[in-house]
Amino acid sequence: MASGFFAILDDLAALMDDVAVTSKIATQKTAGILGDDLAVNAEKATGFISSREIPVLWAITKGSFINKLIILPIAFLLHWLYKPAIEIILILGGFYLAFEGVEKIIEFLFHRDKKGHEVIEESTKNEDAENSEKSKIKSAITTDFILSIEIVIIALGTVLEEQHPLLTQIITVSLVSFLATVGVYGIVALIVRMDDAGFKLIKKSNDKGFFSKLGHLLVKALPVIIKILAIVGTIALILVSGGIFAHNISYLHHFLPSWPTALKELVFGLSGGLIAVLLFTVGKKAYTLATRKGS
Repeated sequence: MASGFFAILDDLAALMDDVAVTSKIATQKTAGILGDDLAVNAEKATGFISSREIPVLWAITKGSFINKLIILPIAFLLHWLYKPAIEIILILGGFYLAFEGVEKIIEFLFHRDKKGHEVIEESTKNEDAENSEKSKIKSAITTDFILSIEIVIIALGTVLEEQHPLLTQIITVSLVSFLATVGVYGIVALIVRMDDAGFKLIKKSNDKGFFSKLGHLLVKALPVIIKILAIVGTIALILVSGGIFAHNISYLHHFLPSWPTALKELVFGLSGGLIAVLLFTVGKKAYTLATRKGS
């Protein structure tokens, strides 16, 4: 009886050891996408009033956990039933990320300053704060879903390469996915609360000494970091999408072999984004015309 119990403990220890080693390898391979995930989601989680930052971030984090719970069983099931389906899903997700990135660039390049009457007219048409918040949360969770697919697929590919048993594969991929969500949104939470931490330091130090200077630095740094994250997040969207195209479309994988990888992914991402924006614009105009004719 005792020997059987210790044998079970040995099996559990061996399982945990395999999980630890494989998780380390999988985390290293997903480090790049996690960096992109951080940049994209930090940019999306900012821009709210101070009292709403943490509730909004928590809503996005819960959405991210739900995304992982949806993706994990589907990824294992599709890998078992029909492997090409994973590539198709990744490519479609790549077009969505590329669309978001290129749309931001177009908006920045062709944005014109609005005059007073336009601002007033537009403000009357805008959704109220609550609907706007929900819209931003939905957009962040949708983007997280695409990036989560990439993280899960990379982690799954790692455990399959190592040829571990199914139980080890499931535990490893689930652990990496969980750590990705906790790590990314934990860092995002620290970023968005920088100014509050700065104000507290200023108040407690009576605006004197080292801690006061540190507080002012944190307050002044936040807008700069947000702007940097907006730029980095946009570039990340394009690079991630370009990477998806390069790794999952055979022709593109072998195209321009002498080019640096980052440059190729940037070109593929921009091209995919322009195609997606064009299709979306044409489709939107066609839908508007069809609706007018129907009415």
